Amino acid sequence: MTEQDLNSLNSPLDSSDYTAEQIQVLGGREAVRKRPGMYIGSTDRRGLHHLVYEIVYNSIDEAMAGYCTKITVTVLNDGSVCVEDNGRGIPVDIHPQTHKSALETVLTTLHAGAKFGSKVYQVSGGLHGVGASVVNALSERLKVNVKRDGKLYQIEFKRGIPQASVKVVGESQGTGTTTTFLADKEIFTSIEYDNGILSERLREMAYLNKSLEIHFLDEKTDLDKTFFFEGGINSLVRFLNRGRNVIHKLPIYIYKTVNGYIVEASVQYNDGFADATSSFANCINTQDGGTHLTGFRSALTRALNDYAKKYKLLKEDEPNLSGEDVREGITAVISVKLPDPQFEGQTKGKLGNAEIKGAVESAVSEGLTQYLEEHPDDAKRIIDKCITVAKAREAARKARDLIIRKNSLDSSTLPGKLADCSDKDPGACELFLVEGDSAGGSAKQGRNRAFQAILPLRGKILNVEKAPMDKMLGHEEIRAMITALGAGMGEEFDQTKLRYNRIIIMTDADVDGAHIRTLLLTFFFRHMTKLITEGHLFIAQPPLYQVRTGKEQHWVYSDQEKDKLLQKIKAGKDGKKIDIQRYKGLGEMSAEQLWQTTMDPSSRTMLTVKVEDAAKADRTFHMLMGDEVLPRKNFIQAHATSVKNLDV
Repeated sequence: MTEQDLNSLNSPLDSSDYTAEQIQVLGGREAVRKRPGMYIGSTDRRGLHHLVYEIVYNSIDEAMAGYCTKITVTVLNDGSVCVEDNGRGIPVDIHPQTHKSALETVLTTLHAGAKFGSKVYQVSGGLHGVGASVVNALSERLKVNVKRDGKLYQIEFKRGIPQASVKVVGESQGTGTTTTFLADKEIFTSIEYDNGILSERLREMAYLNKSLEIHFLDEKTDLDKTFFFEGGINSLVRFLNRGRNVIHKLPIYIYKTVNGYIVEASVQYNDGFADATSSFANCINTQDGGTHLTGFRSALTRALNDYAKKYKLLKEDEPNLSGEDVREGITAVISVKLPDPQFEGQTKGKLGNAEIKGAVESAVSEGLTQYLEEHPDDAKRIIDKCITVAKAREAARKARDLIIRKNSLDSSTLPGKLADCSDKDPGACELFLVEGDSAGGSAKQGRNRAFQAILPLRGKILNVEKAPMDKMLGHEEIRAMITALGAGMGEEFDQTKLRYNRIIIMTDADVDGAHIRTLLLTFFFRHMTKLITEGHLFIAQPPLYQVRTGKEQHWVYSDQEKDKLLQKIKAGKDGKKIDIQRYKGLGEMSAEQLWQTTMDPSSRTMLTVKVEDAAKADRTFHMLMGDEVLPRKNFIQAHATSVKNLDV
């Protein structure tokens, strides 16, 4: 290659190719529509629901400021959502900088709002002034009615573009804001809302704001719910602990203002083994925790250790209780309100304000210490539980270490009943957890041995929701799963050592199968959470029916699908004999049928398990331990998304 050739490779493009015209400047609306995930996290169901939350957050801000007592959220028949409050109403006078009405400004300009200073809102949630404008930009249409000064004002938008200036459309009594929007089908994969998800979040908001009434309606399903809690987060903790055996009758309630920050906490122990702590900042659910949660946990550990040492419940030569020891079996809510919250990411998964850690530690430590001193019987029961947990944890650690030491990629250490695949590249491999030896035999025969491994599970695995760690690790089926996966468990879980990229739960489509799925989901949620959060866990969908008409056969996966198919067949082929076979179990299918319907990546349908809200999942798992089938079905529908052709 000549020097001239090298120079031509390294030389910049012709100046005519790179001018000011090539610099793309996106306005607020265009930027949001081009990169919606930057503002609402995603354009799937989670992002869709986030639109509702953002409008509701504006009403919540009015409630936290003391001006709003009722919020009504309605899902309308056409798929749009209406949020109405009785707050002060968004101002409609002309803004001095934009020379447009304040109402139009906040709906079209990013970072325009009353949340940046401290004169209007001491504390606020939402996307710091971009929430309303983001929802507007991502809506096919949006209309806002404002009641102020005895008049009813209105403005309408299409995909964020105002159709006219604010106008007076009538008279009004009282004050308030009503926002109605239809999410844009050009942006979102679906605009169908999940009433369960919306109900949970609205209920949560009502708990976090004492005496605020939130009314939720769905015209499509005639759903009608009202959330109103005078007890605030104490009521929330009692709700989370419903049906559980609690260690102390009433939650421990803490409320204190420290350096201008409001710290509120409620704590109640139960005889379970899960840590069900939820954290909030300005009524925003901080799913990934943050400095307020760190402060809470530090104060909890220190206060219980100090009390235990002071009253000789722990001997001087005994080690202190660890954070894990004091959090097992706890149900708690920590809620802080602060003027300038610093969140990580637009959707506010984690609070980052360093100063709030000390404020929470101070408030919780003082409040918890006072409660323990004033309630010695409750204190002893709590400490005794923590000491029992510590002893069980040490026994479990030894058992876990034994499993980890024995665990390796060498096939000689793998469970004897595991039919492993030949490919050793984890990224290409998948493991089927199959209910029963009979179905396991069919799966072994029907699988693709190159990349599909089969682990039959005999009977129902242990309910880890109710079992201590040492007993859980002594259960044969659980040990087999841990060893087969190869990544350890709990804090020692190492995703890089995972032997399979996909772990697929394959059970019968009956009550027992649903129960086994729930038990397995409980285990993975508790002890291998990353399998869920990193998208490794799936649920196979075997067919319920085989419908035959002459030489044609159809595999049907639900009763609704069967009914539609029968109507279609009868309409087009009168007089033809129709044979319907109901499959109650996987073992009723031949190896070839099982491969064709359930295991073949080119034709199968599977559900990928997603836990969107850990606190909600914890409550759900507890509820699902009963005998009712419907709650199990609802869980799978709420936390799984249908995915086809996963290998594409």
